[in-house]
Parts: sequence; C-alpha cells; structure tokens
Amino acid sequence: MKLVGRELLEAFQLTHADARGQIASWVAEVESATWKTPNDVTARYASASFLAENTVIFNIKGNAYRLEVRIAYQTGVVVALWVGTHAEYSKR
Repeated sequence: MKLVGRELLEAFQLTHADARGQIASWVAEVESATWKTPNDVTARYASASFLAENTVIFNIKGNAYRLEVRIAYQTGVVVALWVGTHAEYSKR
C-alpha cells in the first residue's frame, strides 16, 4: 500500500514519544501490505473499526491513541486523516 500523510504521523510522534514504536511498526506494515478488502485489514488488525467511505480507525498503544485513515482498496492507497488521543477522538 502507498501511505499518504506520513507527515501527520511524524508530527504526532514528536509530541507523543510513547507512540513512536507502534506508529513506526504500523507504517512499515501498511507499506508492505496488499489490502484488497476490509477483510484483509481485519485479518491483521482485529480491533480496527470500519466507518463509512472506507474510513478505518486503528487503535495505537493499547487504545491510548487512535489513527483515522481512508483506504482506497482499488488503487492501494492509505491516507492518514487524523491521529490523536482516545479522549480527543471521543470529543470529535
């Protein structure tokens, strides 16, 4: 998959050092993945939440943080839309 929005994740890691390792692992996995359907995502990330318009929420660091992305399965593109704490997500 091609990841768009890496700068969003890099900026987040600057202020949330405890999430660096898991975000780096997630990025590496996404870039080596070939997701064709939501089932492909669920096979690796069972706790991922699926919303409308191919939006997926990933739990980072035991659900302390949430990462919202949009996946274009046909073109193999994952766009990082938002990342923040679980509390911030709940206020959205």
